[in-house]
Amino acid sequence: MADRSDRIVGVLEDAFSGLMSADPAAFRHKFRKMAAEPFAFYRGSACLFYADMAELPDEWVDERTSRIWIQGDLHAQNFGTYMDSEGTLVFDVNDFDEAYLGAYTWDVRRLAASMALLGWRKALPDSVITDLIRAYASAYVHQVRRFAEHPEDELFSLRLDNTEGALHRVLQRARLATRIGLLEERSVVVDYDRRFRRDRDGIHELRPEVRARVEEAFESYLDTIPTGKRANSRTYTVKDVVGRSGFGIGSAGLHAYNILVEGRTQALENDVVLSMKQANVAAPSRIVHDEGIREYFTDHGHRTAVSQRALQAHADPWLGHTRIDGVGYVVSELSPYEADLDWSDLTEPADMLPVLGQLGRATAKMHCVADEDSAQTLVDFQCEEAIAAVIGDREEAFADSVVAFALDYARQTREDHRLFVDAFREGRMRGVGATAS
Repeated sequence: MADRSDRIVGVLEDAFSGLMSADPAAFRHKFRKMAAEPFAFYRGSACLFYADMAELPDEWVDERTSRIWIQGDLHAQNFGTYMDSEGTLVFDVNDFDEAYLGAYTWDVRRLAASMALLGWRKALPDSVITDLIRAYASAYVHQVRRFAEHPEDELFSLRLDNTEGALHRVLQRARLATRIGLLEERSVVVDYDRRFRRDRDGIHELRPEVRARVEEAFESYLDTIPTGKRANSRTYTVKDVVGRSGFGIGSAGLHAYNILVEGRTQALENDVVLSMKQANVAAPSRIVHDEGIREYFTDHGHRTAVSQRALQAHADPWLGHTRIDGVGYVVSELSPYEADLDWSDLTEPADMLPVLGQLGRATAKMHCVADEDSAQTLVDFQCEEAIAAVIGDREEAFADSVVAFALDYARQTREDHRLFVDAFREGRMRGVGATAS
């Protein structure tokens, strides 16, 4: 196992060396989270997954379907709710940090393997895990075919009026949230205007010169909002800016800021909180050696925003991108209507099966339906027709292959997790020791 252990260390160092040297403490924190259990390791090591995918034959893609828009880090905990630009609460994929162009099977496989790991964590037998993954793969193919055969179905989304069970409950929970609730949690009114709280964990004051650079970047961001989603100038008046840290297992070492803006009226209840987060190299891009794709994006913030519009119908009207000191950042709203699917509430296969079917449909929608303001030109064909054609009438064989991959890769990941923990404890991650020096 020495070769595999060396591979894990080498891939992680190659992917994160710059960020690790800039903020070793953040990566010690990330690696300790990854060490907790195999699923956490899987979430934090997408780069290893893609290093493995680069060497794995794939009979289920052709020239077209090997280069479509993909989410890039699709796992069971990257789904949740959002309020779309039409004002509808939707359950869908909710993280696009790793989005890029690649094989549609990479998303399907990554989700399936995550489900196998989650099922193992819940002590489910392989026969049950097989049923769950098969439900996901079959629903994916069925929905892709629906899109190919019925173009009007591209209006499909998972909403309050067409879901039940766990997905319906998470949508209901999101519906109870309010913008004023988010504002009261994160800000305070001083002298008749709103300001961010400085006493919250992960929030810090900015030096004047840093704040000036953030506000300058914010002005540039405004030009990246599509014309159809742009509001009046008062809406974007900046009220306050703070730094933010300590977010997400995949965001170690990245800079981020919260920006408080006026919103659509001067009423304090309509203030809006925005996130401006440094974008990182997308994991799939490490194995997609296509200069045409690479040169299409000005920076990783641009790549993230363009990818999200290509993958999400009715994307966040605040979505855009900018740069600080030449580094790309993605800007979006910190919405009160975001609620994640809580897998700890799902323990019985009978409750999980319909959820996996819905996740299959959501994955298909992501691959086949773009936002109306998506102006990307990298994919100029109908993805649903291309995917349906390459699978053809081999739906059962496709599902079999997804199941076999998921069970095998989950076993590999559990062993990889053990090797990673040993390597980290032994101080083999250069620049990030198991303890602070």
